[in-house]
Amino acid sequence: MSKKLHLVSLGCTKNLVDSEVMLGRLRDYEVIDDATIADVIIVNTCGFIEAAKEESINTVLNLHQERKESSILVMSGCLSERYKEELQEQMSEIDIFTGVGDYEKIDELIATRQSTFSPEVYLASDTAERVITGSSYHAYIKIAEGCNQSCSFCAIPSFKGKLHSRSLISIEKEVKSLVAKGYYDFSFISQDSSSFGRDMKLADGLVELIKTIEAIKGVESARILYLYPSTTSFALIDAISDSSTFENYYDMPIQHIDDNVLKVMKRGFGETKTMELLNYMKSKPNSFVRTSVIAGHPGEDNQSFEKLCEFMKEFDFDRFNTFNFSNEETTSAYSMEQVEQDIINQRADILGEIAESSTINSLKNMLGKELTVVIDGESEEHEYLLSARPLLWAVEIDGEILINDTSDLPIEYGKRYSARVTQLAGTQLLATLIKAL
Repeated sequence: MSKKLHLVSLGCTKNLVDSEVMLGRLRDYEVIDDATIADVIIVNTCGFIEAAKEESINTVLNLHQERKESSILVMSGCLSERYKEELQEQMSEIDIFTGVGDYEKIDELIATRQSTFSPEVYLASDTAERVITGSSYHAYIKIAEGCNQSCSFCAIPSFKGKLHSRSLISIEKEVKSLVAKGYYDFSFISQDSSSFGRDMKLADGLVELIKTIEAIKGVESARILYLYPSTTSFALIDAISDSSTFENYYDMPIQHIDDNVLKVMKRGFGETKTMELLNYMKSKPNSFVRTSVIAGHPGEDNQSFEKLCEFMKEFDFDRFNTFNFSNEETTSAYSMEQVEQDIINQRADILGEIAESSTINSLKNMLGKELTVVIDGESEEHEYLLSARPLLWAVEIDGEILINDTSDLPIEYGKRYSARVTQLAGTQLLATLIKAL
């Protein structure tokens, strides 16, 4: 009888890739949803902000309460790395601790019941046998680890270190390997993707990556997540827009628009240049522009917040997320004069309402348009509706389109179709299939 594994991956998609590497090393285990009968339980934690830290701790403790006596409970990932001394001292519930460097050794750690923290952050590799989760056609490709930025609010460089890019050859080999297994849609990710290759002296490494991926037969679509304003060039925007493979998708977290707040945030980029980049992205045909902002960062007064709100209303992003400022130790913002928590919450709520309106406007602009979509399966809304994702949109974060008319076409999940958007029902787009692609 095979041993059973229950794995929970928290936080970002970069964490998900690391979790898939662990699944690859534990192929002999049967992966199950029921933690109560699992022989091994792994929680790959997130340690970015307070809410994520709380979720990670609560998840671990809840799983400990329900697990069987003979099971092994493993805590891995960013939270485990960031607070390794404190957690090992205070959480006797955990059998094995490991951080962000030993994902490819997880089978050895379990076999020996050994905790370890590698001095090096694990860098994704083309030789790692990942088990892709959640899709039969889409995969995330991690292109770098660490970050050279010094944003006042971000603790990630303190435990992930400086930028460490993968080689183009390594990325190319991994993508080719996945194409051979039937994957054709890819999202390229890292902490600061637009800095890719700078540590290897590549002047515009992401442009080179785009050219490399375009040349791989079988890659039908791709997108890049997490651009950084000061390292995003107009040449990169052009390369994305001109590509026949990469979707015209721009995900660039700006965090704020007021010059004074941006300076306090240590973003290295001001309002004028940020707007130049955003406007250039928006000028590209059929572009999709996503961002994120922080509510209540130290130095954000009423005037700067109102300026942010007006900008977010006027620019009309296709999507944007709002994060409540989280005061994190090891960051330069930690010792600054803080905005009161109730004010932070109020500001986040206001921005959230703007984000909802912005999304609705973006959806309205899609009415009547013909799109390339992938059918993911039956919709949770109703058994007679199909859930589809436009290839322009990022997986999970940008939503779904519901297919309510298949035009009697044979339906195959994971297959691409041409569809026409016909209706906006509340916050949900409906579409009719036109033909299979």
